[in-house]
Amino acid sequence: MVAALFDRGWALFPADQAVRAWAEVAGPLAIERANDPEEQRQWLQCEGTWFVGVDTLPNTPDGAVPGGGPLAGAAYDAAREHYGTLPLHRGQVSVIYPGYPRPRAGEGAGAFRYRRDRDAAHVDGLLAVGADRRRMLKERHAYILGLPLTDCSADASPLVVWEGSHRVMRTAFEAALGHLPETDWAEVDLTDIYQEARREVFARCPRVTVPARPGEAYLVHRHALHGVAPWADGATAPEDGRIIAYFRPELPAGSEDWLRAA
Repeated sequence: MVAALFDRGWALFPADQAVRAWAEVAGPLAIERANDPEEQRQWLQCEGTWFVGVDTLPNTPDGAVPGGGPLAGAAYDAAREHYGTLPLHRGQVSVIYPGYPRPRAGEGAGAFRYRRDRDAAHVDGLLAVGADRRRMLKERHAYILGLPLTDCSADASPLVVWEGSHRVMRTAFEAALGHLPETDWAEVDLTDIYQEARREVFARCPRVTVPARPGEAYLVHRHALHGVAPWADGATAPEDGRIIAYFRPELPAGSEDWLRAA
């Protein structure tokens, strides 16, 4: 499965009991957090159709949630085997509800069209900085691990990945950053080269949806262009929505692995 991650930019791992057991404990906690008024005030976006939920899951650095044991399973084992055992941040609880997408607060017409028509495709860690929202590398994730927590139909806003996009994006980042010391990377304006690389990805790379159910898990390469599909007419999900917990552990400070390693 790790070979698929490096070849396609993503890998879906079949359901296993360790992941299912973790999801059974984490799911109710995620729902509780998504329904918390203070969490909603901060994270409920797109006219109530997306709960962003960054750092919302109350887990420890080994992924354990209250009432359950540490995170385990084939996907997480594969990530640790390749990338090392990095401490896990509090997980993102990403919830999509029927009607997604609707415009996010402050989002212009062009940005909303991109969300609707291009699944808000992005590479994690390139944050919009300043009034002009220039893209800079402010977070260096090792990988993205997705763990579904509710059982939904395949068209209920699944993950979208452009296969092979990690190679296109990495070539662009290498051109922009490869000749510079690692300490300078975070201050380089990547906006233009990033947008050009995205256009190449849209023209060359197949768009695939990756629906998954509790007990399954997926890894996404840190350079892969990915997003969230619109909620399809007739899609089904529990009342609590389509919930996925995401972990994106950061590489150690001073590491060049974000650009150099596989």
